[in-house]
Amino acid sequence: MYVTNAEDLRYVILLSMVPGKEMTEELIRAHVQHLKQLDGQGKLELCGPFIGYRGGMVIIKAASFEEAKQIAEADPYVRAGVETYELRTWELSSEANNHMGMG
Repeated sequence: MYVTNAEDLRYVILLSMVPGKEMTEELIRAHVQHLKQLDGQGKLELCGPFIGYRGGMVIIKAASFEEAKQIAEADPYVRAGVETYELRTWELSSEANNHMGMG
């Protein structure tokens, strides 16, 4: 039987711009600093804006859903109210976990 390992989990933060809110250069720079801090802590996996959609995605490593929620809510975009977020737990399928016990 397959048992989920914490190393097989990532957290996906889906950011969506709030209509009518202004995105300033200062805010963008603060967001980038937030991402750089996560990267320096070894928590940032991938991130970037979507093409053709007003928002982006940040994939992080975290010890728990609660930690991931704290990280999402610390994002300057979210704090300033220019973007909202959805947080999802993503279970990775890989050779290391025998594709979730099914490979």
